[in-house]
Amino acid sequence: MAENNQLKSNKLIAAAASARSAAYVPYSKFSVGAAILTKSGRIFTGCNVENLSLGMTICAERSAAAAAIAAGDKEFVMISVVTDSKKPAVPCGACRQVLAEFSPEMRIVAATTTGEVEDFELGELLPKSAQ
Repeated sequence: MAENNQLKSNKLIAAAASARSAAYVPYSKFSVGAAILTKSGRIFTGCNVENLSLGMTICAERSAAAAAIAAGDKEFVMISVVTDSKKPAVPCGACRQVLAEFSPEMRIVAATTTGEVEDFELGELLPKSAQ
């Protein structure tokens, strides 16, 4: 079972790393890729898309979630987030809340482009989320 989860994590990390290459980040230069695995076994990816008005920026996690939802797949199991930071970056508060709307128990696998990986349950990062 643990080996199967590791294979899923590795596949999601690779998908998120690939999505990261499409990020539009002319202001921060901080590219983020995300990949969501749904209960049906499908993977949906997203990247961050910045805007001059930084508050209008779309995070990679919400981009991937929107792709899954638009395809009619709303049961999230796991998400991977890949950045080129020194330590793995976890989803921001807004992304945590959006993810919790669909799957408060989902697993989050945060990774760097150099291979450092951290693993969380969403509830650890957003305790007592509103449902």
